[in-house]
Amino acid sequence: MKFKILLALIFVNLLQAQKFYFPKTAVNDSVILEKQMPGLAQQVIPLLESAKYKPENTVDLMDNLFRVQLVAQDYKNSLASLFENRNLFADHNMGGYRNIGFELYSLAKLAQKETNTSFSASLQKVFNQKYESLPEKLIPRLELALNGDVDASRKLLKNLLDKQKNKDSIDYKTALALCKSYLNYKTYSSIKPQVMQQLASKDKERFIIETKDLKINGNTLSITIVRRKENTSPLPVILTNNIYAGPIDGFFGKRAATYNYVGVVVNTRGKRNSNDVNNPFEHESQDIYEVIDWVSKQPWCNGKVGMIGGSYLGFSQWAAVKKLHPALKTIVPQVAVGIGIDYPAQNNIFMSYMLQWIQYVTNNKFTDEADFTNAVKWDSIFTKWYKSGESFRSLDKISGKPSKIFQRWLDHPGYDEYWQKMVPYKKDFSKINIPVLTTTGYYDDDQIGALYYFKQHHLYNKNADHYLVIGPYNHGGAQSFGFTYVNGNPIDPLARISIDDLAFSWFDYILKGGKKPEILKDRINFQVMNTNTWKHVADLDKMHNSSLKFYLQDKKNTSSVFNKPETKNFTTQIVDLKNRDQKDTYYKVSKKDSIKMTNSVAFESEVLDKYIIMSGNLSGVFNVSINKRDFDTDTYLYQISPDGKSYLLSTHIVRASYAKNNEKRQLLEPNTMEQIPINNSYFMSKKIEKGSKLLLLVGVNKNPNWQINYGSGKDVSDETVKDSGEPMEIKWYNDSYVEIPVYKD
Repeated sequence: MKFKILLALIFVNLLQAQKFYFPKTAVNDSVILEKQMPGLAQQVIPLLESAKYKPENTVDLMDNLFRVQLVAQDYKNSLASLFENRNLFADHNMGGYRNIGFELYSLAKLAQKETNTSFSASLQKVFNQKYESLPEKLIPRLELALNGDVDASRKLLKNLLDKQKNKDSIDYKTALALCKSYLNYKTYSSIKPQVMQQLASKDKERFIIETKDLKINGNTLSITIVRRKENTSPLPVILTNNIYAGPIDGFFGKRAATYNYVGVVVNTRGKRNSNDVNNPFEHESQDIYEVIDWVSKQPWCNGKVGMIGGSYLGFSQWAAVKKLHPALKTIVPQVAVGIGIDYPAQNNIFMSYMLQWIQYVTNNKFTDEADFTNAVKWDSIFTKWYKSGESFRSLDKISGKPSKIFQRWLDHPGYDEYWQKMVPYKKDFSKINIPVLTTTGYYDDDQIGALYYFKQHHLYNKNADHYLVIGPYNHGGAQSFGFTYVNGNPIDPLARISIDDLAFSWFDYILKGGKKPEILKDRINFQVMNTNTWKHVADLDKMHNSSLKFYLQDKKNTSSVFNKPETKNFTTQIVDLKNRDQKDTYYKVSKKDSIKMTNSVAFESEVLDKYIIMSGNLSGVFNVSINKRDFDTDTYLYQISPDGKSYLLSTHIVRASYAKNNEKRQLLEPNTMEQIPINNSYFMSKKIEKGSKLLLLVGVNKNPNWQINYGSGKDVSDETVKDSGEPMEIKWYNDSYVEIPVYKD
């Protein structure tokens, strides 16, 4: 009895310290590790829902819970948690494929125990049952969902175990990470070879899948063609131009076939079987024209081609209409990269991420997932560059892998002919007379690019048949479906739509004479967050019918920040561009929340006495005086809700010298009043509750994720810390304002 009490006390003490017993022998002995993991998982479970460790939203909680329950061999409860995670992740079973590998593993373990058969036989049975029960539209996602990286999970597991050498205890966070990495390796090393073989067999029964190498413009392009077996007559083709060669090619092809089209996926130069030079973005226009020409003449094509895809694949469609082929009848660019507009530079400021992405798509003929997702490595590279004070042009050398592409991009800091020739430019848009459907989201990294094409098309073609759907979606959601939670917050039920269904109902409408998608009631279709409604207007200017000008003034010195100041004044900000060791500063919103405001000045509004609906892009002007010839502005607008939580509404960055014309640099006159217009900010439509406040942060963009503009007037890519000179001093005049678009009922 005393022994049991002693054990209980030891367990309580370990629990209080968030440490668990874990023998050092488990590090190098797989048999001992196998025995220890279920017990470790059982100890982790009680802490998952504790106040200290509970995730902000239930989706993440249930994701952790089902994994740890699975390690603890509690298969029934693990399945229940997994299903709850799916239901919380997305409505209408749109996420029904999510974590399906773990579901199959659990089901097979249960079947093995119940029927006293081998794991392999049980897995085969449950796979067949699950496959037959899945909605048809989820079938194309199975290959991606089941294609777990066994080698990567093995390495991660080994790294975590190595950190436990010579230790007899493990802390909670490490234990949770160990449970998850152990589960990944255990599950996919157990199921992957068999289920992928079974899936290939099922695909063979359902689809005709062909792969070819085409000679286009003297180069080799790999192409994948997918057709449903029962579709024997020629059909319209849905084409995707994809630089991310790999299993996702199969998904795009099978998705189109499932919606009763022929799916064709072409990889860009240098990918898959191509030995040509891979220069992203540069050759799409000319290559896609020839691909469409070939596709349109094939016996399985009825002469009509549509295009779809997101991000780079969205850009590709705009490249395709630079030289429009007669067979191309419509495009559906989703979250389209605005090349030279929002990537690799946003409003003329190059981002460090561009190097990470270049290596992702050029390290091999597919995609280098392990390198791309190595956040520790890339954070270290960006930080090393930042700390060094060397030029941004040296970033690739610091990474250990010099890049001609990176250097070539840096040679074009303005929106010059290099970028202009890749996609339609100005009057080119007037010639685009095919129907277009653009989708993007308020939290989409490429929203600025997607809206750039939309605006330019309508600007130069008054009869443009171009629709926009925008809602509370991130980069992934606006090219697939509306997740229940975005940025940790739930979205309105009516926003939880299938972008896939929308896109293919559009194709039915244009290519097969079907019914126009119901959501497309006007040219612009946008979801107003916190109202559970969609609104529909003819042009962007009609999304709002009023505005609020938020002036850069302290609320202590004015009755309202929304009133123009009677006396001109300024707020001085000093930024030491040499300082690489400064500590981050935060704006305390409430006891619950604070906002990072390093290198920024904060302006807080009075409490709103009634709700407002913000709907559109921030605009306005900064009146500034600076002791340098240039700087990069950094602007954030937040809502502070009545309960003390902060919500990001919009951001804006721009290189001051390009703010008036993104093609031609116009340096500032030091210590002279200058006007910097605010354009191309992030778009938002949201009801902001009565009792909220607005917080505006304005300042200087200076961090490891972007170029550093030292203000010397040289090419910013070539500037070093030696060019910084005296600290940057900015006078933000109080007649500067950020104009917030408002919709009044």
